[in-house]
Formats: sequence, C-alpha cells, structure tokens
Amino acid sequence: MPHKPARRRFLTGGAAAGLILPLAAPALITPARAAGLAPTTTMRGGANNYRPGAPVVERIGNGGFWMSGTVRRAGDGAPLEGIRIQIWAHTTEGHERDARSHGATLTGADGQFRLEMPQIIPAFGQAHGHLAYDSGAYETVFLRPVLGRTADTSLTADFVLQPA
Repeated sequence: MPHKPARRRFLTGGAAAGLILPLAAPALITPARAAGLAPTTTMRGGANNYRPGAPVVERIGNGGFWMSGTVRRAGDGAPLEGIRIQIWAHTTEGHERDARSHGATLTGADGQFRLEMPQIIPAFGQAHGHLAYDSGAYETVFLRPVLGRTADTSLTADFVLQPA
C-alpha cells in the first residue's frame, strides 16, 4: 500500500515549493476588482506633526537611514514620476515635530523615491516614520509605517494614489 503523506508535510512542502499561499488563498476565490489596483488608505497617526510644504531636500540631517518606496496610480498601477513625498520622523538628531526632521523628495520615472535621513528611534514606544503625499493632483495620503526592529537602517513604504 503506498504511503500517504501527512497533511502537515504536504502543506510545508507545498509552501516551500511556492505551491500554497495560505494568506493569499482568499484572493484566489474573490473576484478581481474591475477598477484594478486599489488606492492606499491613510494610516491612523500618519498626519501627526505634519508640516505643510516641507522643502525638497537632498538629505535630512546627517543621514545613515534610508526611507524608500514606490508611487503608483490606482487602477492601472502605472508608476508616477515627479510626485512629491514628504518624510519625517523622530530620529537621533531631532523629534518629529522639529522642522529639521522634515523633508521631501520626488519620484523618478519608475515611480521610486529614496531619501537618506538620520536613524529613526522609538517615539511613544515604536520606531516609526511618517510619509505623506499632499500635492493636490491625487487624494492626500498619510502613512505611518513601523520598523520591524529598532536597529533597522531602512524602511519602505509604497503609495497607490487615487486622482483627486
């Protein structure tokens, strides 16, 4: 009689081979959205200590930490060039409410942005950054991603913007 593999072994082996995606399984049975890629929603606390009009800068402070991501258009997912993303955080050089802790950068033709800043440190118990799109052509979005570990030296946040 042939050996019947245990369910656990099958699931583990299948996942390792990329055959089973338990977290994505609902997407397999959910109808695709007619509108395509859904817009990013504002995160709770994302607008804390926001300063309208922070200047586009080459770097915030002395650097050492990288904030990066992509910006795409809702629906078709096309990369958006020239989009101003404002970034601020509580860092080794200043609090997130300090003007010197704020700056902005622009996306390239591929929709990617990257800005160097001082190391993010915990504020209110969490090491987190703040990012905003607030320039008017698309709906405003505020993000507040949390670092996986306090020692991380980079953080990525992606935007999918809905035309205003």
